Amino acid sequence: MIDFRYHLVSIIAVFLALAIGIVIGSTSVLKGAVLSGLQKTSAAEKSRIDSLYAQNSQLKQQLNAAESFATASEHVLLDGLLAGQRVVLVEAPGAPGSVINGVQNALTTAGATVTGQVLFQTQFFSTGAASDLDTLNRQLTPAGMTLRAGSPQAQAGQLIASAILTQDQALAGSAESADQAILSGYAAAGYLSASPRPADRATLAVVIIPASPASTNDANVASQTLVTLAQQLNQADSGTVVAGQLSGSGPGSAIDVMRAGGRGGHVSTVDNADTATGQVVVAQALYEQQADGRSGSYGALPGASAAGPSPAPVPSATPSATTSATASATASRHPVTGK
Repeated sequence: MIDFRYHLVSIIAVFLALAIGIVIGSTSVLKGAVLSGLQKTSAAEKSRIDSLYAQNSQLKQQLNAAESFATASEHVLLDGLLAGQRVVLVEAPGAPGSVINGVQNALTTAGATVTGQVLFQTQFFSTGAASDLDTLNRQLTPAGMTLRAGSPQAQAGQLIASAILTQDQALAGSAESADQAILSGYAAAGYLSASPRPADRATLAVVIIPASPASTNDANVASQTLVTLAQQLNQADSGTVVAGQLSGSGPGSAIDVMRAGGRGGHVSTVDNADTATGQVVVAQALYEQQADGRSGSYGALPGASAAGPSPAPVPSATPSATTSATASATASRHPVTGK
């Protein structure tokens, strides 16, 4: 006996065969039209890709020309701009050597003395270190000094800033035993390393961020803590600039946190400090803060408000051959090497 299931399967088989026949019958008709359409699309895409490659090549040539100009003009743009100023480099874990060395060279060209480098270790940015850091902060706080309210990292930043920075030009270059004790205490606990003489207090600071952020989320602890540290430094000196390389200054970076969250305050940022142009701007931004009390967001990323200070600071009218010689002599006495 033939049941309903048999009839159902038979009907499905008939319609399936009909569909297959239609597909097979129409393939020869559609094949040509489909192939022609794909060929046209492919040709259009190739043309677009070739155009983008040409634009990219042109932009690279323009960038190389701009870099060559900045390199050739660095002495004219910076010579003597920061004469008499002392600058300390504060580096986050993973700070790129190209930025460290390039910024240091630009500062020396500007006539500044680079007092040293303070390299913070990953442990400083760990939330798990808060308890131990809080205890150490209390132990290292000099008599008569009151720590401001804030996280253990913020209070440690205040102490470290007091040991390496000053707003009083008359105190620049001086070191006290308490300053060295603060740096030695944090170094012994594994929170930082310092060389060669950052306790010879500086008047300005450059904070160099990692080559890439911990995450692209602006809420990441490392970048947030680095912004807090920069703000503590800025309260102790005459000007602070946060600098990073172009590929590491985007989403999630300390520079992006400052710009997106309105936390820049009086701290300047430079997002292309891996270029000669950006390194010149770092020195100009320090001068702008120290001389005029102004700050800005500089660089090439969308969050930057300008390429650099405008109008650009002008070095002293008198050539600084003496300044350059002094800077070179100082650099030879206190060499600062990149990582």
